[in-house]
Formats: sequence, C-alpha cells, structure tokens
Amino acid sequence: MRIDKEIYHPAHTSHKLRLDYTEKPFNCDGCKEAGIGFLYKCEKCDFTLHKVCAVASPVISHPFYRKCEFKFFQCPPGKVTRYCDACGDDILGFVYHCDSCGFDLHPCCANLPHVLDDGEHNLYLYDKLKTPCQHCGGKGNGWSYRSEHKNCSLHVSCVKRMLVESWEAIDLKVDKNKVRELHSIPKLKAPPPNHFKGREAKVKKVSQVAGGALRIIVSALLGDPTAIIAAVVGGLLPK
Repeated sequence: MRIDKEIYHPAHTSHKLRLDYTEKPFNCDGCKEAGIGFLYKCEKCDFTLHKVCAVASPVISHPFYRKCEFKFFQCPPGKVTRYCDACGDDILGFVYHCDSCGFDLHPCCANLPHVLDDGEHNLYLYDKLKTPCQHCGGKGNGWSYRSEHKNCSLHVSCVKRMLVESWEAIDLKVDKNKVRELHSIPKLKAPPPNHFKGREAKVKKVSQVAGGALRIIVSALLGDPTAIIAAVVGGLLPK
C-alpha cells in the first residue's frame, strides 16, 4: 500500500500535511484520541492527525458487525452523545458510524488488528470477554484481546484507562480526561487469589504474558501496531 509523504486533508485546508514519525505521544486533532508513531502534521500550524485518521476510507465494514456499513464522519452525527462500541469512550471527533444500527467506532479502534504478535504469543481480538480481564477482573461486552492459551485477557477499554491514569496533562491541548504526556504505564493489578490454580510459577508466567500483551495492545491503540512502537512503549513498562 502506497503511503504519500504529503497530503491535503479537508479538515485542514490551509496547508499540506506531511508524514512524520514520533516516539512522543500526541493528541490527534481528528479523533481527539492519543497517538504515537506515524502521523501527518502541518509544519506551519499545530495540527496533527493519526495516519489512520488522515487516510481514513470513506466506507468500511467490520467482521464484528457483519450487517453494518460504517461511514466516515469528521464530526459525530446527530445531537446525542455518541460513544465508541469498541472502547466505550465518547466520540469527540472523527468517527465511523453505521446509520442503520447506530454503532460507532474510533478510527484507531476500527483498525485494531484481529491478531497481534508480541514476539512470543499471539493475541486475538474478541467483541466479548468470556474470561476475567487481567486488569479489572470483569467479563462481558467490550472489545478485548486474549492470548492464544487463554491465560491472559485485557479489555481494550482497560488498557486505555491505564494509559489515561498514567499520563500527565502537561503539553498537549486535550480534554483533561485524555492523555497528554507519557511518563509511565502502571503495573497490571494482581489477579484474585483464587483466579489461578497451580504453582506459583504458573502465576509468574501469566504475569509475563500479560506484560507482553499490554505492550503490543498499547502500540495498536496508539495507531501504529508495529514492533518498533511496542518496543518503545515496552521500555517504559515495569520489569
């Protein structure tokens, strides 16, 4: 797939946007969500877009919603507050919306890979969680990633919440509940004592899987699911 180094975007008609790369988190002026890695930015204005937001397709489909046709909107359609059916966060900007069903997806959420590889384990995306989330312990609706051996599950919403809790609002002009500058990513909460059956070594192994899962899910959520970004974010995780 060809990637243009410069583009014009209808959300910023004054100047061209240039393709760039950053290891510092930024706030996307399209979807209003955090990002890292590849982006398109205006060199004359303080305007930045995720790569997936900048080159968003007008219409997409998604295997979780087989009867839906998602159309791209620069602003949330209608007058009611809309939320992302993947992560549960409010829709504040760019969105994929299905008119017939009313479902909404952030562009980055819509582009989450269905299989992630953290170098040791495959993680699979599900629209419902049947095993307890490694962070909150909950199940049910909400997108999540689960390891191939089913010994680690993480809600997409929990990973985003962990990022929000661990980033301080310093540099970027975003909503106070959004992430601004990355300082650290908190440790996963320890599972309840009866969550695991077996020896302590098994618990340690699951914790290692969860750490790897968190790194790669973070990279996907921030708009650039690559090994490079996983390594960048992974370096900030507690060892």
